[in-house]
Amino acid sequence: MSRYDVSFQMYSSRLFPAEGQLAYLAEVGYDAVELFLPNYEHDAAGFKRQADAVGLKVSGIHMPLAGLDKEPKRFFDYAHTLGTTTLIPPYVPQTERRPTAAFWQSVGEILGRGAEGAKAEGLRVEWHNHDFEYVKLEDRTRPIDHIMAASGPDVTLELDIGWVVRGWADPAQELMKYADRITTIQLKDTAPAGTALDEGWVTTGDGIIDWKALYPLFGNTKATTLVVEHDNPSDWKVLAKRSINYIRTLIA
Repeated sequence: MSRYDVSFQMYSSRLFPAEGQLAYLAEVGYDAVELFLPNYEHDAAGFKRQADAVGLKVSGIHMPLAGLDKEPKRFFDYAHTLGTTTLIPPYVPQTERRPTAAFWQSVGEILGRGAEGAKAEGLRVEWHNHDFEYVKLEDRTRPIDHIMAASGPDVTLELDIGWVVRGWADPAQELMKYADRITTIQLKDTAPAGTALDEGWVTTGDGIIDWKALYPLFGNTKATTLVVEHDNPSDWKVLAKRSINYIRTLIA
């Protein structure tokens, strides 16, 4: 039996009718779902009942960084209601970013403070990367390294491999560098640079990322969950089914 649960990030299907999504994901073999804020904001208990009814766990919830900073108890309560221990701030809006080491260190410090509060409630905080954390600053350092150093060891990492590749970094190097901090891996796949269809994202296994070469490195991390995501699929059901079929073959 694989050590990994396979989860589906529901941001991927946000533009499609919600009815029947959970049942379909369970039918094609997912173990869990990873949520973004509108999924659970209005009725977390109701969402949990729906997930339970089809046998899906909630592997984690994406949430605003500002929420962790300004109203953490609200999101701790959501996590408890949904039955997950993992809170995932995934983004710094472009208008708020600053190209300095001090700014990215401050992001890490927010995560660290949030993780301290989360730990007291039996929860943990996990950062989720995008491409911009791999763009070097003027001093040739990288935002991702400042975030992880300043946040402290209680903050883990959901490594989004698709965004690592889009940031022109080497996913193998990132898997090795942060092996002791990576607890979730997103198997997000990308077409060659310049592809316009579906914003250049593809189902897992259909893109340019060499998953067979990367997979042996997963075992050196602390990851127990693999996540499928696509920012703008033409057909979310095709994305979900093709991706999990490939991943099940990969990890068999």
